[in-house]
Amino acid sequence: MDPIVSTLLILVLAIVAFVSGKVPLGVAAIGVALALFFTGVLTLPEAFAGFGDSTVIFIAALFVVSDALDATGVTAWAGQQVIGRAGTKRMPLLLLICLLVALVTALISVNGAVAALLPLVVVVATRAGIAPSRLLLPLAFAAHAGSLLLLTGTPVNIIVSEFAKDAGGRAFGFFEFGAVGVPLVAGTILIIALFGDKLVPTRRAAVMSTDLSQHAQTLRDEYSLSLDTGTLLSPHSGVSEVVIPPRSPLIGLRVFQGMSTPSGDLVILAVRRGGDPLEGVDAVLQSGDTLLLQGTWEHLDQHTAGDDVLVVNPPSQIRRAVPLGKGAKRAITILVLMVVLLATGVVPAAVAALLAACALVLTKTVTPAQAYRSISWTTIVLIAGMIPLSTAFIQTGAAELIATWMLGVLGDSSPHTVLLALCVLTVVLGQLISNTTTVLIVAPISISVAQTLDLSVLPFMMALTVAGAASFLTPIATPANLMVMEPAGYRFGDYWKLGLPLALFFIAMAVFYVPLLWPF
Repeated sequence: MDPIVSTLLILVLAIVAFVSGKVPLGVAAIGVALALFFTGVLTLPEAFAGFGDSTVIFIAALFVVSDALDATGVTAWAGQQVIGRAGTKRMPLLLLICLLVALVTALISVNGAVAALLPLVVVVATRAGIAPSRLLLPLAFAAHAGSLLLLTGTPVNIIVSEFAKDAGGRAFGFFEFGAVGVPLVAGTILIIALFGDKLVPTRRAAVMSTDLSQHAQTLRDEYSLSLDTGTLLSPHSGVSEVVIPPRSPLIGLRVFQGMSTPSGDLVILAVRRGGDPLEGVDAVLQSGDTLLLQGTWEHLDQHTAGDDVLVVNPPSQIRRAVPLGKGAKRAITILVLMVVLLATGVVPAAVAALLAACALVLTKTVTPAQAYRSISWTTIVLIAGMIPLSTAFIQTGAAELIATWMLGVLGDSSPHTVLLALCVLTVVLGQLISNTTTVLIVAPISISVAQTLDLSVLPFMMALTVAGAASFLTPIATPANLMVMEPAGYRFGDYWKLGLPLALFFIAMAVFYVPLLWPF
């Protein structure tokens, strides 16, 4: 079979698998890579090159960084600040989150900003009583708009700047992208505010987040404790609720309030039996009794991990609700250093994120086990499996064939019509392969068209940047779209509903607004 036909057929089958929801996302993505190999479109190393791609490594390392911020209470503290300023109403929260992610994206890229803010948004949504799915899609989409604020917002900005310079024009300035980026961010937030309530679905994620911000007060009330909440949960120590299971060696042990556990590391604050606290008397432990234990977080982790007791809420989970807990300063410092590396471009993005992840482990901010658990392997496999499809589009000439055919149909059209066709092509391809790859494919064609029509390359390159950022219609369009899919419980078809008006807005800005600032 012709390689181009094979590539397009595999693409169609992949979309069907994603849309149907009957095939696990990771299986579908790996199936794409395997199909490209078995049809001879790609060699074995090319078919599995995605698993070693720098973007995949970058995303995996960012998951570790974001989890470290969550585990040390930085996210809980930031959530308090956001709730304190925006309240718990959806609209103020939505506006603040969209603006925040746009600004962060301008400095450290779309993927970095979404990964860093994703746990914060989940915490804020949970505390506000809002489904995370109502905020996570706007988070990803606002990040795409924010990528146009500065040169560092996305690799596409740097690519088109170099193309413009090499084609006889000039490179774009560091802040020049903001001329189109600011109205794009404003328009994106406006569209999300006006239509998001109807177009963003309410979904239930496979793993629901639990709001533990009032956990200390709840325990204090249920166990009739006189201790204040600050004594119960602090950066260095906390409490854990455990249940005595059947056949536990602790059954028959005589306990009382304030005594130490047999290890001497924990203190028994209270005992509950049948839903009522046992006050002022010794108790012989029975199956089903609930104990409230206090100690350092390390000791709580150590003594609640075995089979002697069943833990109600793992200490590591409760610890995340303590603002600025142990290790928070280290996590913040490492995050700031990573942002500096990303913003200055001293080292590649993947290297900066890996350095940060390794530093977090070496400084014992997170354990190696925590680091491995923090990575969303579904997201990683999905991204890695789909990257070879971009390679196939380039190597087989499928993308160039589509682009050439479209431009051939246009003939001698006006500059705006040609620009519209190029932008539509960029947006369509950008939903299926990475926007960086899409721009690399379409940019040379755009330059050729501009030179043939004796027009400036600047409006064509800037318009491609805008169209390349309009990756809103599918979850596989960008890693950022994929990152929010699992935590929000989104389906493949949830993206285009809000994504379509945003994509049309971006195309309109590219075709009509860009030439006003960068004339033909």
